[in-house]
Amino acid sequence: MASWLGGLGSGLGQSLGQVGDSLSSLTGQISSFTKDILLEGAEEVGDAATELHVSNSRLREIESINAAQKFENDRLKKVCSDLEEKHEAAELQIKQLSIEYRNQLQQKEVEISHLKARQNALQEQLQKVQTAAQTAQLGAGVLPPATASASYVPGVRHSSGFEGDDMDFGDIIWSQQEINRLSNEVLRLESEVDHWKQIAVSSKVQGTDDAEQSEICKLQNIVKELKQNLSQEIDEHQHELSVLQDAHRQKLVEISRRHREELSEYEERIEELENRLQQDGVSTDAMDDSKITEQKKNTQSLQGGKAAELQVEDEIRELNHKLSSAKAENKNLLKEQELAKLEKIQLAQDYEKLKYEFSVLQRSVAEQDALLNKQEKLQSKTSLPQDVVRLQQALSEAENEIARLSSLNQGLEKELTSAQHKHENILSPNTEDQNSELNQLRQDLERKEHELDESIAERETLIAELEELDKQNQEATQHMITLKEQLSKQHTETDSIIKQLKFDVDSERKKVSELEIEKMKIIKELDSQKEKLSQCSYALNDLHITKQQLQDNIKNLQEQLRKAQDYNSHSKKEIGELQQRLKEREEELHVSLSKLTEKSNEESNYACQGLILKEKEVEIAKLQNDISENKQANEHLEKSLSDLRTENGKLIAAIEELKQELSDTISEKNKVYLEKDTVVEALKMEKRQLESELNQAEKRLLEQAHKYKQTIEELSNARSMDTTALQLEHERLVKLHQEKDFKIAELQSSIEQMEADHQETKEMLTTSLGGQKQLTDLLKEKEVFIEKYKNEALQVKQELEEYMKVSKKQDVFKQNLEEKDRSLAVMKEENNHLKEEIERLKDQQSRSTPVVEPKTLDIIIELESEVTQLKMIRNNLEEEIEVHKKTIEDQNQATVKLQQSLQEQRKEIDESRFQCEQMNVTHERLFLEKDEEIKNLQKTIEQIKTQLHKERQIIQTDSSDLFQETKVQTLNGENGNEKHDLSKAEIERLVKGIKEREMEIKLLNEKNVSLSQQIDQLSKDEVGKLTRIIQEKDLEIQALNARVSSASYRQDVLGLQQQLQAYVREREQVLAVLSEKTRENSQLKTEYRNIMDMVAAKEAALVRLQEENQKLSNRSENSSQDMSRETIQNLSRIIREKDIEIDALSQKCQTLLTVLQTSSTGADNGSGGVNSNQFEELLQERDKLKQQVKKMEEWKQQVITTVQNMQHESAHLQEELHKLQAQISVESDSTSKLQVDYNGLIQSYEQNEKKLKSFSQELAQVQHSIGQLYNTKDLLLSKLDLVTPSLAAASTISQLSSVQHSPPEVLSDECKLLQNELEQLKKKLQEKESTIRTLQENNQRLSDSVATASEIERKSQEGTESEMRQIKEKHDVLQKSLREKDILIKSKSDQLLSVSENLSNKENENELLKQAVTNLKERNLILEMDIRKLKEENENIVARCREKETEFRALQETNMQFSMMLKEKEFESHSMKEKALAFEKLLKEKEQGKTGELNQLLNEVKSMQEKAVTFQQERDQVMVALKQKQMESSALQSEVQHLHEKEQRLNQELERLRNHLLEMEDSYTREALAAEDREVKLRKKVLVLEEKLVSSSTAVENASHQASLQVESLQEQLNLVTKQRDETVMQLTISQDQVKQYALSLANLQMVLEQFQQEEKALYSAELERHQKQSAEWKKKAENLEEKVISLQESLEEANTALDAASRLTEQLDIKEEQIEELKKEGEIRKEMLEDVQNKLMNLMNSTEGKVDKLLMRNLFIGHFHTPKNKRLEVLRLMGSILGIKKEELDQLLSEEQRGVTRWVTGWLGGGAGSKSVPSTPLRPTQQNIFNSSFSELFVKFLETESRPGLPPPKLSVHDMKPLGAAGTGKTSSTPSKSQMQDSAVSAVGRRPDANPFLAPRSAAVPLITPASSSGHLLMKPISDALPTFTPLPVSPDASAGAVLKDLLKQ
Repeated sequence: MASWLGGLGSGLGQSLGQVGDSLSSLTGQISSFTKDILLEGAEEVGDAATELHVSNSRLREIESINAAQKFENDRLKKVCSDLEEKHEAAELQIKQLSIEYRNQLQQKEVEISHLKARQNALQEQLQKVQTAAQTAQLGAGVLPPATASASYVPGVRHSSGFEGDDMDFGDIIWSQQEINRLSNEVLRLESEVDHWKQIAVSSKVQGTDDAEQSEICKLQNIVKELKQNLSQEIDEHQHELSVLQDAHRQKLVEISRRHREELSEYEERIEELENRLQQDGVSTDAMDDSKITEQKKNTQSLQGGKAAELQVEDEIRELNHKLSSAKAENKNLLKEQELAKLEKIQLAQDYEKLKYEFSVLQRSVAEQDALLNKQEKLQSKTSLPQDVVRLQQALSEAENEIARLSSLNQGLEKELTSAQHKHENILSPNTEDQNSELNQLRQDLERKEHELDESIAERETLIAELEELDKQNQEATQHMITLKEQLSKQHTETDSIIKQLKFDVDSERKKVSELEIEKMKIIKELDSQKEKLSQCSYALNDLHITKQQLQDNIKNLQEQLRKAQDYNSHSKKEIGELQQRLKEREEELHVSLSKLTEKSNEESNYACQGLILKEKEVEIAKLQNDISENKQANEHLEKSLSDLRTENGKLIAAIEELKQELSDTISEKNKVYLEKDTVVEALKMEKRQLESELNQAEKRLLEQAHKYKQTIEELSNARSMDTTALQLEHERLVKLHQEKDFKIAELQSSIEQMEADHQETKEMLTTSLGGQKQLTDLLKEKEVFIEKYKNEALQVKQELEEYMKVSKKQDVFKQNLEEKDRSLAVMKEENNHLKEEIERLKDQQSRSTPVVEPKTLDIIIELESEVTQLKMIRNNLEEEIEVHKKTIEDQNQATVKLQQSLQEQRKEIDESRFQCEQMNVTHERLFLEKDEEIKNLQKTIEQIKTQLHKERQIIQTDSSDLFQETKVQTLNGENGNEKHDLSKAEIERLVKGIKEREMEIKLLNEKNVSLSQQIDQLSKDEVGKLTRIIQEKDLEIQALNARVSSASYRQDVLGLQQQLQAYVREREQVLAVLSEKTRENSQLKTEYRNIMDMVAAKEAALVRLQEENQKLSNRSENSSQDMSRETIQNLSRIIREKDIEIDALSQKCQTLLTVLQTSSTGADNGSGGVNSNQFEELLQERDKLKQQVKKMEEWKQQVITTVQNMQHESAHLQEELHKLQAQISVESDSTSKLQVDYNGLIQSYEQNEKKLKSFSQELAQVQHSIGQLYNTKDLLLSKLDLVTPSLAAASTISQLSSVQHSPPEVLSDECKLLQNELEQLKKKLQEKESTIRTLQENNQRLSDSVATASEIERKSQEGTESEMRQIKEKHDVLQKSLREKDILIKSKSDQLLSVSENLSNKENENELLKQAVTNLKERNLILEMDIRKLKEENENIVARCREKETEFRALQETNMQFSMMLKEKEFESHSMKEKALAFEKLLKEKEQGKTGELNQLLNEVKSMQEKAVTFQQERDQVMVALKQKQMESSALQSEVQHLHEKEQRLNQELERLRNHLLEMEDSYTREALAAEDREVKLRKKVLVLEEKLVSSSTAVENASHQASLQVESLQEQLNLVTKQRDETVMQLTISQDQVKQYALSLANLQMVLEQFQQEEKALYSAELERHQKQSAEWKKKAENLEEKVISLQESLEEANTALDAASRLTEQLDIKEEQIEELKKEGEIRKEMLEDVQNKLMNLMNSTEGKVDKLLMRNLFIGHFHTPKNKRLEVLRLMGSILGIKKEELDQLLSEEQRGVTRWVTGWLGGGAGSKSVPSTPLRPTQQNIFNSSFSELFVKFLETESRPGLPPPKLSVHDMKPLGAAGTGKTSSTPSKSQMQDSAVSAVGRRPDANPFLAPRSAAVPLITPASSSGHLLMKPISDALPTFTPLPVSPDASAGAVLKDLLKQ
């Protein structure tokens, strides 16, 4: 588990590391990519070729980066997926493991519960044992380790594990370690026991009391420890027992399963044996007699005892069952026996240990008893009876345990014995087989016991492992949790990163969209200019030459522009630095302003100091915010500008790439044309070769025809005998000859067709070349257009910059608006604050005494005037905002329109690009198709060649070798010519390149001059530019507004429509060109088909020739076969004839016998008749024999003729064989030569490759050096901007001089040194800047006035300016060094170009060599194929020869058999002849008298026989000759067959080729069917062309006559041409007048170049010094001007700021003065009003001094009646206290009768019912139980109601004011009614937001003041000492009324 988790962790770590690496690499790549993009603009390339190289390299780099990023993305995805899968797998595994561990935990818990129960029981027993014996505790430590060791013994013995378990090696080692640990523990415990024994012995010797006491304590502790150990070990033992029981159960289950399997096996065996027995019974039928008898007996017994067999089977089954049960019981018993034995052994060991321990304990007890006795004697106090009792108890328990164990042992022994008895009883009835099986089972059981022991040991180790695994699992889960957390964190981080990236992408997209909109604008303008250009194109056609020169100038200007842009960037950086300085100055100004404000505040002792200060601070904060916002806006604008520039650069690069692609395509097309021309030339050469080959073939055919004629004549002479056969053969040969002639005619016609086709292809190629020329013209036009677009793009750029300026202005406006809004908001806030302050002042007025201070009134007036002014300002600002909004909306509309136009232009550009791409695609397709057609033609030519080669092999005799040699020579010649041509072309290219380089050098010199001039102009104009830009921007805004309003938009639309039409026309032209190309393609296809038809015709002719050859060979073979057949037939005929002769002779013998018999029987009767019959028979026989002799002679002649024919044929065949052998030898020689040539070529190719590699390495080195130079240049450029003043000029100059002459490696080192120096300078600059800042701050702190600060600033500025001058001087020095380095770089680039040209030449040579090699390889392959075919043919021939030999042997054997047969027949004939002679003798003896005629006949017969013998001899000779001839014929036949097989092979190849051709023709026929319509059209065109041809031929004939006339006309034309030339010369002079300046400059540059070649160093140094001086002067001027500008700007800014501050202060002062005047006026009015009010109040006071408030008295009166009767006295007392009655008087009054007082009070209060001003208190639903409540509670409620503000405060607004006379007329007389009061309250509540700002809220201290205008009541006076004042208290609902009253009274 741990290992797995570790692996997982490591895997995760690796994968995460990979992810990190990939991310880092990705970021690195992105950063490098961005750097490359940024550096793209900085790189300046000399000429078009290098530009192309650079752009291609960049493209490749970008593609490689893209590919790498894609690859990395894929890899990261894979890693992520792998990690996810691993994570899931880990989770699943953890889940499974957790489930398993939970189950195990549950089991463990159950086991723990069991063990706890057992532990409790054992503890109880232990306690008993302890009580039994006290002293027997020391030796107890020996038991557990012993048991442990005993239990662990099997683990040590058996560590292998049994079949079921798979145990690791690591587990075994761990178990071994555990065993060692336990053994060590045992040893330790034993040593402890020995130690304690020694202590016990020592304690015996020592008799002191203290030592004994300490020992007793120790012993007690030890006893406790031992008890704990015992309990632990018991638990362990129980645990082990349970584990053993589980293992035992498992083993039992396994053993029972195995037992079942064994039983099943035994049953199968028994069945097999029975089957075998039956088979044996069947098979033993054919045995001996004794066996048969036995078998019979057996069969009888079997027949008689089938039932017995069934019974036996049943018994066997029963026995098997019993056996199985017995086995199971036996196994169980054995297991029990083993367990019992183990337990017995353990018990015996325990018993011995216990005995030993007991003995030891007894000794110790005895010793301790003695000690105790001594102690009792010595000290009665120190008694330990309890310990003794415990020990005794423990002893007794141990004894009990021993007894129990012994009883258990006995019981087990009994069980064992009983089991054994049972076992014996069970086993006794079983047979001997069962005993043997039982023995086996016992062995198995022993084995299983062994395994059980092992498993027990394993189980123990596994338990320990389980615990470890639990720990590991916990650790792993924790680890996984941590991993999960880490992963989640990483996930969140990645999500955040992804979000950021998405955000960046969106922002970039937005930028891109904006750029696209701008691009659309540019494109629209471009389109409008395109239209103008298209209109002017007719006029410009005459001035193409001038235009090219102008294009060169444009390139120069572009380069100048780039340099100017670089300079602009430098100037921008300087401007940025100036801006930073400005910011610093502004900060300083702010500080000075703040100080000024403080001083002004100190000077001004007005009351409104705090307010003015606040305003000033707010304004300062606003200004600071504005400044920061302006800075941010500037930064944003600069960023956007830089982005736009980079994107423009990208667009320009894209245009350049398109140009380059166009040029590439043009060059590729030119290459294609060249290749096609070469192909055409090669085809011509091949055609010539084919013609020559055809002529040779015709010659050969003629020769062969002559040969055939000769052979025919010979055959006719030879076969003069067989006229019919010869005639037939002659006819055949004539036919063949005619066919050959026909074929020759066909071939000639096909050759003519080929020539015609070739001419047609030529014409087609010329037409295609014309079409391609048109395409090149179109491409040139496109290039012109692109150049126009470039110019337009430059114009558009300028316009874009103007737009950018306008947008900047808009941004500035927006910022101003935002600032105004913010100021408005601030003003509003200030207004609110002022309102609040005015309200506070009003409160103070209302509170204050009648005498009001005049200052407050002035302040109020001032504030009011300020408020009015602020309102005015706000209105003005709002109007301004509206105006600005309108302008913004107009501008937005204009931008939207411009965006739309830009989008339209972009669409058009996309369409034009798409069309261009389609054109390119179509051109590429056409080229591919033409290439394929050329390849197909080449293939067909090669096939024709191969076929011709084959024909030559068949036909030619000796000329093939020479022909091949000539062919090789011609090919080599062709290659040589090609090389020569290529070398010429390369020389021309090099010359052109050198010329171009010279032109470029001139141009670069011009550029240097122009750049120096530009730099001077720029330094002059920089000061004036800033002012101009502002004016231009204003003008641009006006122009934009005018444009938006004018009708230029419609014109743009019309222009766009015209452009669209022009594009449509161009598209139509392109389509027309495409259609022409398709026609050409179809024509080429038709030509190809014609050629294919020709090839097919030639192949058919070849096939016919081959068939004829086959027929001839077949005939020769057939003739040979016929010969062999005829010989065999003749032999068979002879044999038949011999058989006939034998039959005849036998018949003769029979006739003679019959004659003898007849003569013997009837000699007397008819002797004359018989003789006559015999004579007739003999005559007939003679005639027959004569006929036979004639036949034999004829046959002999036939044989002779056939033999002669065979000889002739064999001679011919031998000649042919010799010829073939000669051809084979020639071919082998040629192949060997070719192989030698091929090897040579391969070697040369390898050498070339090596050279190429070396060149490529050199190129790589050069490129590396150039790259280093570029890097150094870039670094210098980047670092020059940041150069600091502390570097000495001399050191840099020396370094640069060393750099000039050092190689690129040294340059890099020096660059590093420069970088280090630059870094040091940077640090110094930073330190200086920090010191300057500190000095400035100190100066500002020290300066008491602004003048001193400005002086210090000027001093510091002068110091910085001097430093700047030093920096600029160093900058100039570095620029000089840079220029020198540029010159070096240019020289290196020139070297690189030359090297690259060499490389390209080498590559071209290499390509030629490769082509040659490929051609040779193809030829070699063809030759190898031919050789293989020849080898195969040879092998076939050899096989055929072998077959023929075998056939020949078979024929010889048959001949031998025939000869043997002949001999046998001859022997038979001899015997018959002898018999005949014997009969004749007998006849002679019998008929001596009548034998005259017979003798004659016999003589004739003899002569005939002699003739026959001679014939036989002749026949034998003929046979011998025949055999020889047959041998020869067989040899010839074998040769003929070999040739025939060759022909067959060739035929097979032909058939294969034919099939291939047929397939090809099928495909072409399909195409032909599809293109029949095209063919028809083409045929029509062909007819037209033929007509034209006819007309042209006639014209040519006429032209041949009128050549002289044409010459004259040509001379006239020449005169015209000369006139035209003069005109062109005139035009040229005009154009030269225009370009005189350029010509002069060129002439000067050429002169300079010549001088430069003579004296390079002197000129360069002089020019450089002059330039440096000029640049230094100009720079000094520029610096002075810049310093002046800076000083002027600073002074301007200071003046402006001062003016602004002054103007603001004056404005504020004016406003404040106006406000003060207004407030004073208002204050006077208020004063008058206040005096009136005070007068009124005084009158009221006087009138209401002695009066009581009716409302109060009324409420008290009503309260008195509402209160209970018990507490009415309290009410009266309160009333008295209010009225000012003393306590004593009140007590007296109350002590009197209550009625009198009440009556008086009621009478006194009776007239107060009519008071209308008092607000009624209506009863609420809570007032039902009011009579039960106390008076104090009611009073509190009354106070609460009164404390609530019911009436509105007194209004003192200007609107409600009346003239002083009518101030209080109406309001004093009458009090307001209840309803009126409520209305007024409502109105007060409602009008609260619209209240006058001077109204303060009612004070908390005056709750009961009613308005003065309501009534003349006493309580309406200002609060006097007489009346008590009540504050409204917040009463909690829980608080009691008494507490509240107490609080009130305290107040």
